[in-house]
Amino acid sequence: MVQQSGIKRWRVGQVTVTRVQEREVPIPAARILSGATPELVLSQDWLRPHFAEDDGSIRLAFNSFIIESDNRRIVVDTCAGNDKQRPGSNFHMLQTGYLDDMISAGFPPEEINTVLCTHMHVDHVGWNTRLESERWVPTFPNARYLFGRKEWAHTQSTPSHWGDVVGDSLQPIIDAGLADIVDETYQITKEVRLEPTPGHTPGHVSVRIRSEGAEALITGDILHHPLQCACPQINCVFDVSPDEAHRTRSRFFAEAAGTPVLVLGSHFANPTGGRIVADGDVYRFVPV
Repeated sequence: MVQQSGIKRWRVGQVTVTRVQEREVPIPAARILSGATPELVLSQDWLRPHFAEDDGSIRLAFNSFIIESDNRRIVVDTCAGNDKQRPGSNFHMLQTGYLDDMISAGFPPEEINTVLCTHMHVDHVGWNTRLESERWVPTFPNARYLFGRKEWAHTQSTPSHWGDVVGDSLQPIIDAGLADIVDETYQITKEVRLEPTPGHTPGHVSVRIRSEGAEALITGDILHHPLQCACPQINCVFDVSPDEAHRTRSRFFAEAAGTPVLVLGSHFANPTGGRIVADGDVYRFVPV
């Protein structure tokens, strides 16, 4: 793993994964995790100092990952984006240096080949587009944007609580002819494929990387915070199907625990990457 100026990179066999972080913020746990209290957070000493504050609040990050595989540059999740009308939320009219950070990390938007969002919630699709002369245009003009078939259908039929997410972050990609509708098991390269992980949304996917015997998983929102390793029963307040989300998360923990699989949490604060280990009847997230 290499870190420079807030950018993190990991090697997974012949694949390189780079994290670009839009923001990292402390928030009350209950704002994102149903029923989570400061006392519960503080009862897990291992969460500090990386993932929790001394007052029992948690640290939540908004991460993109750029995968370099088979001469392709693949952006996984595009965070919340700048200039977007998101009334009543912390995403409203953001002004961050996300795109500059991506360029500084060596990834000009024109050199991205593929964009994939694990699901189509507001904080995973925002930089699909950027504002140019009062129009929303694709941020990555030479990329194919992969829209999950089931996820796109769900998003089109479900009102957003966060403003016109379809209109400003998704439909412009369709209109530009850059979208490919794919299934939830789509193989992007010989080393990178989608993996269905439903519950948070019906078409939610994670991203599996396998190369030369090494393996990694970009989680998406099967979990939002390492606290859920110790408390798998705690769901995100935005899970569309809480029971299914719990089953997906529990299955993931059981399969990953004790293995060398590198887990890259889409909302995990620094250091973001780590491994799942068993801790009695539950689990812990151990940073690498």
